[in-house]
Amino acid sequence: MFTGIVQTKANVESLTDKSDFRHLTVSVEPHHLDGVQLGASIAINGVCLTVVHFDETQVSFDVIDETLRLTNLGELKVGSEVNFERSLRVGDEIGGHYVSGHIHCTASILDVEVSEHNWSAWLSLPQAQVPYLFAKGFIAVNGASLTVGQVKGNQFSLHLIPETLRLTNLAELKPGDNVNIEMDQQTITTVTTVERVLAARGQ
Repeated sequence: MFTGIVQTKANVESLTDKSDFRHLTVSVEPHHLDGVQLGASIAINGVCLTVVHFDETQVSFDVIDETLRLTNLGELKVGSEVNFERSLRVGDEIGGHYVSGHIHCTASILDVEVSEHNWSAWLSLPQAQVPYLFAKGFIAVNGASLTVGQVKGNQFSLHLIPETLRLTNLAELKPGDNVNIEMDQQTITTVTTVERVLAARGQ
């Protein structure tokens, strides 16, 4: 479980493709790995991955084919920046919203507007996820807990503050890029429950 508050940006140091998975190694400042253990969960671009090796500044994961297919981790290159968040611990402050690290889909960046103090973008979401998309609702984008701006059909906008841009890789996004999306689980549960109740009533 995660909070969607990205702790830092990590750099992709190496990518080694095996027959059915990719070995991914990223580097971060040493304090971000304090107390890490084999088998620990870390979110990379919002994807919950399991630590298989680490040292003072690097940590490695094995990413299966299905994850590479469903997320933007398959698009990474050596030198890419990824969002990094350690798993939630008991007593930690929930600064964002509960995020599982299980990606529902990717969304495509349609347009980005940047000014001196503002950053905004429009994204396109697969139709299957639209029922869970609401203006002012929660959404995790590359693991960052964000608030949905406007919604128009299967498109939605984001408006980011400078601190979010500083801590995440979202500032580098451009039209055509894909980002990992995790819809808010409480919203999914509510919508699904209402749909089931209405279906049972024949409505």
